[in-house]
Amino acid sequence: MLGLGLWPVAAEAQQQMAPPPVTVSPPVKKKVVDWQEYSGQFAPVEYVEMRARVSGYLTEIHFTDGQMVNKGDLLFVIDPRPYEIALASARANVAQAEASVELAKRQLARGGELRKSDFLAQSDYDIRLQQERAAEAALDAAHAAARDADLNLTFTRVTAPVSGRVSAHQVSIGNLISGGGNGAQATLLTTIVSLDPIYFTFDMSEADYLALQRAAAAGQIAPARDGKLKVEVRLDGETGWKHLGRLDFVDNQIDRSAGTIRGRAVLDNPDFAITPGGFGHVRIPSTALYEALLVPEAAIVTDQSRKIVMTVAEDGTVQPKPVVAGPVIDGMQVVRSGLGPEDKVIVNGLMRARPGGKVTPQLVTN
Repeated sequence: MLGLGLWPVAAEAQQQMAPPPVTVSPPVKKKVVDWQEYSGQFAPVEYVEMRARVSGYLTEIHFTDGQMVNKGDLLFVIDPRPYEIALASARANVAQAEASVELAKRQLARGGELRKSDFLAQSDYDIRLQQERAAEAALDAAHAAARDADLNLTFTRVTAPVSGRVSAHQVSIGNLISGGGNGAQATLLTTIVSLDPIYFTFDMSEADYLALQRAAAAGQIAPARDGKLKVEVRLDGETGWKHLGRLDFVDNQIDRSAGTIRGRAVLDNPDFAITPGGFGHVRIPSTALYEALLVPEAAIVTDQSRKIVMTVAEDGTVQPKPVVAGPVIDGMQVVRSGLGPEDKVIVNGLMRARPGGKVTPQLVTN
């Protein structure tokens, strides 16, 4: 009976002495591109503050707050009656000036005939010549005043200078509008921002900017047909890079206080899903397409300043290998050096693996 009672104990001890199981997998071979990723903010390509050019009472509003408007759409109407009167008066002054010119020309013509017969003094003829020129100048001034009055009448109808989304109206019907050429004193009526296309502005470090320049000079990254580098953008909360754009501007100097330089991408926004002022992320390619070895990000172990990957030899021994890690792409870590395609990397069970110890590898393929 004593011998039979020892069998379970011996079996349990043998099971405890067996090497712990771990999951291993070879590195994944895949063609990838290295990206530089930045956070930034969306901005409209065109932003317009609608201010009154003439003064008067606001009589009409022709839009709903927040709606899309097209260039040339009527938005506001300022009481045009005072400006219609001013235009009629200016046109009357033009007619009066034209009559004065006609009279002065006739007087000058008669004076010229009398002067030929020496019946008119030269001084009197010069006076008639001066009167004719003054009448011509007065006619030009009357025409200018009429054009100014017509322009002011046109300014009573405030139209959209660009297509985009209009904000809320800042002034209600019946209020007195202050106009004028000085934009700071003119009444703000509303604002318009364009939505398609849209800008994405961001700041990159000096080191990243120099690396990007070197990659472009070496031909590692190629611009599109329009000469602008392709980029990818995603909104906050999105998992994939769904929006394609082009890097169309980099500032002309580096910010001395921050050590960064401002960049700007432009992207299409046909469905108006992106709103100016929102935040997002952009990634810029920094290398050409190349074949790399990738392992799960969780398989990388940090040992002080080194990155280590735990591998399993043919006899089940755990062998740590220092590696040079690259960027993370879709949850997979690029390994630039230190790892071979035939290595068996521990991807699950790292807590049970000890350098130099034995494990039972269970191979899985990606």
